[in-house]
Amino acid sequence: MAEFTPFLLLSLAVFAGALVSGFAGFAFSAVAGALLLHVLPPADAVPLMMICSIAVQGASLVILRHNIKWRGSLMFIVGGVVGIPPSLYLLYHVDTWAFRVGFGIFLAVYSAYMLFRPTVACLRQVTSRLQGGMVGFAGGLVGGLTAMPGAMPTIWCDLQGLPKDQQRGIVQPFIAMMQLSALSLMLLHNGLPTKVLMNFTLSLPALAAGTAVGIAMFGRVSDVVFRRVVLGALFIAGVALAV
Repeated sequence: MAEFTPFLLLSLAVFAGALVSGFAGFAFSAVAGALLLHVLPPADAVPLMMICSIAVQGASLVILRHNIKWRGSLMFIVGGVVGIPPSLYLLYHVDTWAFRVGFGIFLAVYSAYMLFRPTVACLRQVTSRLQGGMVGFAGGLVGGLTAMPGAMPTIWCDLQGLPKDQQRGIVQPFIAMMQLSALSLMLLHNGLPTKVLMNFTLSLPALAAGTAVGIAMFGRVSDVVFRRVVLGALFIAGVALAV
């Protein structure tokens, strides 16, 4: 039985991460990493989470393709790509631990506060290309330091009170492009360990099941429930970064 324990833990972590990411559109690493980083060394867990997360993003882009707003996401993506290089510089020259803890506290406080107040729309109808680029830049910068590029665009959409389909259509392409960029840079510098590919193959059934259930749930819930789950995912991600 002991030899199956690592496989069961791997499957459980991947299923949970895929379920949340399939539903909310982000937070795979925050959910799966809470368990995977206790089962696998970071050198194996981090690239595995990146590949699994990209797989969930890809499935979501295909299944929810009618909701995807590539044109609306374009300036976010451009800003995010510009934000990645300075984040990599800071990653190697600045104490990123303090930044991660501070950003984690911010996410936890913001999401907890917003969970207990009515939906706001104070920024509705003020989005411009420049503002979208600035939010994308912040997402790329934060993503390079915390592996959570979708946090800033998600908060932006929440402040505007966007319905779930519109929010998902804007944020999903942004997250997918940021994660592909990050994975490409990682592969360029470090390559991909064989063990990561083996673990990815083993986790495919759990990944597919979690993604399917999450996307199915997304299609069935109301905007209010979706918003609460997204804020809950942000809270979990914030706590994971801060501790």
